[in-house]
Amino acid sequence: MPPHLLPHLLPRLVTVAHGTRDGSGSPVARALTQAAGELVGVPATASYVELADPLLTDVLAAADRPVVVVPLLLSAGLHVDSDVPEAVAAAPVPAALTAALGPSPLLADAMCARLRDAGARPGQPVTMVAAGSRRPGSLDDLATTARMLGLLWGGPVRIATLSGLGERPADVVRAGDAVAPYLLAPGFFARRCAEEARAAGATVVADVLGDHPCVVELVAHRAQVGLALARRAALAA
Repeated sequence: MPPHLLPHLLPRLVTVAHGTRDGSGSPVARALTQAAGELVGVPATASYVELADPLLTDVLAAADRPVVVVPLLLSAGLHVDSDVPEAVAAAPVPAALTAALGPSPLLADAMCARLRDAGARPGQPVTMVAAGSRRPGSLDDLATTARMLGLLWGGPVRIATLSGLGERPADVVRAGDAVAPYLLAPGFFARRCAEEARAAGATVVADVLGDHPCVVELVAHRAQVGLALARRAALAA
């Protein structure tokens, strides 16, 4: 290890989101990253896989201390399984990679809060709408999240996806439903979710997860686990 990369240096939290050309999406990643870094007590930087700056690869290439990378992604997929691990493995500093954010009861908590804020009635039927994935097993992750949400909400929760495997909102959303977007930030998928849900008869469409305190808590928890790994890796290097 170069002498300036001392193991006792405080690791840096680096989050990585998908990235979007929509300017309304990036502030969510930055807000989550800043809040989680403050909770954990480490410097923090938001990055993106593609479409927005700074890119994860660039942040890691410029790193001067151990890092822990937390994917701001709701489930496993191409980025979590391939792109992000490859970037972390190529980092010039000791680096630890955590699991994706979901499934997690904290995400279900956040969706419940968003539903209430949007005016959904307790027990009102809910359709949870996700971006979707072609990855085998992705629907199992969504089913786990939907069960968590249903237990907290106290009513049935169906699942729709906007791409990849699964059924589309037009085939799942029923008249009078409340829709819970299983999406982290505003942007293309959030707009499609709202449009397709309303067209199918939904009376309530909640906001995206965003920087809800439960999501901040989850990012901070992932970071704490990863920071312990990063410190051990730095000492062993």
